Amino acid sequence: MKIGLDIMGGDFAPAEAIKGVQQYFEQVPDSSVHLLLIGDAVQAAPFLSLIGNYQHRYTFIEAAEVIGMHEHPTRALKEKPNSSIAVGFGLLQKGKADAFISAGNTGAMMVGALYTVKAIDGILRPTIATPLPRIDGKFSFLLDSGINADCKPEHLVQFAEMGMLYSYNILGIENPRVGLLNLGEEEGKGNLLCQATYPLLKADTGINFVGNVEGRDLFFDKADVIVCEGFVGNVALKMAESIYDIFKVRKGFEDPFLENFNFEIYGGTPILGINSPVIISHGIAHALAFRNMIDVASRVVSTNLIGAFKEHFKLKDA
Repeated sequence: MKIGLDIMGGDFAPAEAIKGVQQYFEQVPDSSVHLLLIGDAVQAAPFLSLIGNYQHRYTFIEAAEVIGMHEHPTRALKEKPNSSIAVGFGLLQKGKADAFISAGNTGAMMVGALYTVKAIDGILRPTIATPLPRIDGKFSFLLDSGINADCKPEHLVQFAEMGMLYSYNILGIENPRVGLLNLGEEEGKGNLLCQATYPLLKADTGINFVGNVEGRDLFFDKADVIVCEGFVGNVALKMAESIYDIFKVRKGFEDPFLENFNFEIYGGTPILGINSPVIISHGIAHALAFRNMIDVASRVVSTNLIGAFKEHFKLKDA
């Protein structure tokens, strides 16, 4: 299995990316994963000694350009064909990599995914699913968590299907429960989008719909998959992340549940609904996040999640 890793993506590149690779190599000694490290050789040189004992487990691929975090995604991809993100998607498109991961410009990652590997037939909009920690020590998955700010009811129905497929194939959850993020438990509550989505989820026999989920339910065992439009999802996600920043980082609280709010423990989130595995992470990612992103990518490839998506939506269209 070959996984492309953009070592130039993120605020602390390439140091933290390479440190994350070091952690992965040290902690997963017998892995079949071969990493394709994509980046600027000059900038990477001071840190490559950290993985000097593992040269048989990676290949360095030169990419002299970098897409900045605030550059226009489409323009940057066109104007910087030798950027680490563009080169990574090129490897994925040509079948030279089985997955691609980056903590770089999220917009460029989305545009690159849609214009190279493209959306799976039958999927209206790709989405991203983000883990939300629960008080029982497990996680629910929130989608969309930021890339589709304006949605239609049929989009949320597909988010539910993709979330269920991810939970079943990656986490092994049988018949995952789906909840609709709303401002009340009763049917008929919410804005026009929620009111129109609820009956569609309820009527779909392939979706284990458990009804509305309120904001106060997010960290409890109410649903395995929680769907909403990306505007609301991103607000909920950023609020959850602030809990960790306030109580652990700033106030020094120690608690096992609190530790689960640290996004670096799950590393990154896959773009669901495209033809190849692509994992994205925060620009503030440190070594632990990169190490765990590699884990996520390897699980998505080894479980053939993309194949499960293709089969499901092929049958839906039949």
